[in-house]
Amino acid sequence: MLLAHTADNRLEIIKVDSQGLTPAQSVPVGLDPVTVRLRTSTEAWVVNQISDTISIVDLAALNVVATLHTADEPTDVVFAGIPQRAFVACSQANKVQVFDPENLTQEPLSLPVKGERPRSLAVSSDARYVYAAIFESGNATTLLGGGLKIKANGLSFPPNMIDDPTGPYGGINPPPNQGDAFAPPQRPDNPPPPATGLIVRKNRQGQWLDDNHQDWTLWVSGQQAARSGRSVGWDMADHDLVIIDTRDDAVSYVNNLMNIGMAVGVNPASGKITVVGTDARNEVRFEPNLNGRFLRVLMANVDPAEPEDSRIIDLNPHLNYLSSIAPPDQRLLSIGDPRAIVWSRAGDQGYIAGMGSSNVIVVDAGGARSGSTAVIPVGAGPIALALDEPRNRLYVFNRFDMTISTVDVQSRKEISRLTLFDPTPIAIKTGRKHLYDTHRNSGNGHVSCASCHVDARMDHLAWDLGDPAGEVEPPEGGNLGANMLPNKNFEGFHPMKGPMTTQTLQDIIGQEPHHWRGDRSGIEAFNGAFQSLLGNERQLTMTEMQEFKDFLKTLYFPPNPYRNLDNSLPTNLPLPGHYRTGLFGRAGEPLPDGNARKGLALFSLPRRHSRIPCVSCHTLPTGSGTDHIWDGETETWVPLSVGPFDEHHQMLVALKRFDNATFKVAQLRNLHKKTGFSLQQKQSTAGFGITHDGSIDSLERFVGGGIFAMRSDQEVANMVAFLLAFSGQDLPSLPLPLHLNPPGNPSQDTHAAVGVQMTLNGANNDQLETLRLFQLMNTLADSGTVGWIAKGIQENQQRGYVYQPETGLFQADRRNEQISPISLRLLAKAGSELTFTIVPKGTEWRIGVDRDGDGFLDRDELDNCADPSNQINRPIDERPCRLSAQ
Repeated sequence: MLLAHTADNRLEIIKVDSQGLTPAQSVPVGLDPVTVRLRTSTEAWVVNQISDTISIVDLAALNVVATLHTADEPTDVVFAGIPQRAFVACSQANKVQVFDPENLTQEPLSLPVKGERPRSLAVSSDARYVYAAIFESGNATTLLGGGLKIKANGLSFPPNMIDDPTGPYGGINPPPNQGDAFAPPQRPDNPPPPATGLIVRKNRQGQWLDDNHQDWTLWVSGQQAARSGRSVGWDMADHDLVIIDTRDDAVSYVNNLMNIGMAVGVNPASGKITVVGTDARNEVRFEPNLNGRFLRVLMANVDPAEPEDSRIIDLNPHLNYLSSIAPPDQRLLSIGDPRAIVWSRAGDQGYIAGMGSSNVIVVDAGGARSGSTAVIPVGAGPIALALDEPRNRLYVFNRFDMTISTVDVQSRKEISRLTLFDPTPIAIKTGRKHLYDTHRNSGNGHVSCASCHVDARMDHLAWDLGDPAGEVEPPEGGNLGANMLPNKNFEGFHPMKGPMTTQTLQDIIGQEPHHWRGDRSGIEAFNGAFQSLLGNERQLTMTEMQEFKDFLKTLYFPPNPYRNLDNSLPTNLPLPGHYRTGLFGRAGEPLPDGNARKGLALFSLPRRHSRIPCVSCHTLPTGSGTDHIWDGETETWVPLSVGPFDEHHQMLVALKRFDNATFKVAQLRNLHKKTGFSLQQKQSTAGFGITHDGSIDSLERFVGGGIFAMRSDQEVANMVAFLLAFSGQDLPSLPLPLHLNPPGNPSQDTHAAVGVQMTLNGANNDQLETLRLFQLMNTLADSGTVGWIAKGIQENQQRGYVYQPETGLFQADRRNEQISPISLRLLAKAGSELTFTIVPKGTEWRIGVDRDGDGFLDRDELDNCADPSNQINRPIDERPCRLSAQ
């Protein structure tokens, strides 16, 4: 049995026999391996998500013999077709790449996917069709704009559709959500709520309805679509499942299944495609109405012969969703965050792993819970399944406690659990349960913080989590304008805040306050949501909240795919999917390539209306506001003292275009993840874009607004290129007056080269492309910004090497061995391949030569009968292992 060990960057080989499971071998691969598939009995393909590579492993030699480079964020690989080809899902790139395994030097075919983040793959029983589940597929919800003060500061988009007197409510904004009233009722002593946008959802009949069952179709896709900024016939793709016919590479789609497609499988008996995931009810307004029941865990049964007749099954049929809290025994029956599915050969039993609920449920061919013991508790965080029918065993990989559960499929009980080596930092091990655990954290046992902040990131949706019965909170105590901005009319935080898009949890500790409005002073202020939104009986204790906070501190932004490998800004960046808005050229035509360096220069120029550059508010390197205030007397920036929970005080602004509503200056490091919404094209793959409510469909639309005073589509393209390449730090200093260039907080970004790797085999050692990349790796490692390692077989032994910039040599995994980069490169040959990889600075010793971090190098431990994956098992003397055995 093979296992992609993400935390250890290795392929694990597990021996399976009548005695159970035994770790057999381990092969280093790329960074963040997430999937492994056998191509032949002796060749495995490992998908490395951060490295953007496929490691091809010779299972006899126990070594990586070739490395394939893919598009951004590969997540899965399958083999299909005649002749056989490899299909690789590239999530961030929104494509499936097709490789010829018999000709690895041939450029792969790229099949564009009209959906956001294709991830999990499966193959039909006859190997003709490849199926891909789209991770952030959306759920046919989108936002209609409202509340914008037209032309305030030169911004006039999106149109105020909700305020439009021709609309279903005659311009009442916000409109009621229950007949002619609000549920819950409005607090009588509150001021009138602000006008906002409104979320609408398309039903199976093609009607766009709000949560009060009012029909907005005329203004979304009908003859009045221009009043919402759309064209007649505008639509959301809502593609959930991709079907690729390997005979001609034709791509088709299945729609209206769910908004997060987490895993896909094929029933071998019926041939039906099964997708498991979650579906949000984000069109429903107000937190009290969503408490504990804002999401469903679903399975879709798709007949490939009649895909439009897909059957959707709620995997938690015991929940009635009328209450936020289920009895404890019912809660334990729930499945949350499903991440894997496998079917029996007969197709009568399906097994689905719940990562959030730490269990496996058993379903019949129709998706109904099967039998009285349809729930099997396993280890923490199950994400992968393997069915061994000859032995009546189901093997479950539990990522969070790094174990493999063995389940007897007849008794439906876990009978053993194998623990694997786990280098995961203790803060992650201890704290992530507060993000993911659905049984622990929610009243019905099926939701958690990660239901919306999927994998600590986003669900690509907006939610209206206001409360009409809530109180207005003053913005006192915040950094109101940093003594820099002229507008000081800061409005209080009204409880009816309108739709807000889900924000990432990456690098939020130390970037306080939180939320779009900055109305949460720190992560501690979210504790109430465990009761008011997740439906739990209690909040986190102080100790648990600190665990959660320590976990969140470990979250970094990944390498930016738009940066050059040396982490510099690109000067000629293609911008597919970005279009002219009509300001200068014909609307809907592609933007020209962008120069991100010139975009940075535009970012530092004073804007037309305020005479303040973008960077004065959106400070570098995060894009968030400063946590300093300007002292006009001393003409210096003075830091604000942190709060009682070490929370910072980043700048808030009063936005005139929203009636002086108070907002936090937004960070800009994941804008490249917020694409897919376009009102210029007839079809969008996302229903929400940028800004707090997702109402502005694209970066080009936003920066083309009057406030930015762009002079051409080329300038728009340059600014878009810079914003896409924003994360990554290493930005040059700006020649600005001190009062316009406030200090920004540090950013937890990852260098663009992290994960880059190449495998040398003798034949390619001196190729020009090899030499150029090798020299770049050497230069980056010498700069001290990244680590550099090498792994492979030498003299029939697995070896590791870590580069030391202070000596210019690689330290081998034997303490007394060092070698120059050139000499190590020349050692690579067929049968003794070496793979060189750039890794995050500070991780190179553990990944390269000291796997368990105990201070004893890996080969030294093996030479002295110790275990390099066990900190307790250390060398007991300096005698070689072979002598000790004599």
